[in-house]
Amino acid sequence: MTSEPLERALIEEATKKSGLIWVKGPGVPARALWHVWHDGAACVIGDGPGEQPLPGLTDGGPAEVTVRSKDKGGRLISWTATVVEPAPGSEAWTATVAELKGKRLNAPDAEAMPERWARECRVMRLEPTGATAPLPDGSLAEAPLPTPVTTRQPAPAGLPRLLLGRKRRR
Repeated sequence: MTSEPLERALIEEATKKSGLIWVKGPGVPARALWHVWHDGAACVIGDGPGEQPLPGLTDGGPAEVTVRSKDKGGRLISWTATVVEPAPGSEAWTATVAELKGKRLNAPDAEAMPERWARECRVMRLEPTGATAPLPDGSLAEAPLPTPVTTRQPAPAGLPRLLLGRKRRR
């Protein structure tokens, strides 16, 4: 008995249950993406106004997907994928968008989303190649990506008392 069917089942179950996956394209750092598992692939939407960025993902290119545990947040499995971008309006695109639309939270234009996605966004399917990476020995922690967002000043000294409440005297 080979381990390939077991690995495929692990990839599918872990990815279905995780609300967030880390995707790394060639030459770019890993990025957290929300997704939907549909028809044997992790489906993502992005690169449009108000949607998540999909840097480094190109049609036919490779991607490395890391799935985290929903309850503990730790790494469950890492697998390689082939990126497929269905053409807007195609049968595969329509089926994928129907699944994504049902899971998209806080959309300003719920009914017009498919038309907007066809015009301005990219729908991607991350199809597993069957190869999984062994779990690492170390943490693989990386420095955060550069951002213009900063804290302007230190938190006030009284903030912990405000958040945790004052002790009552008896």
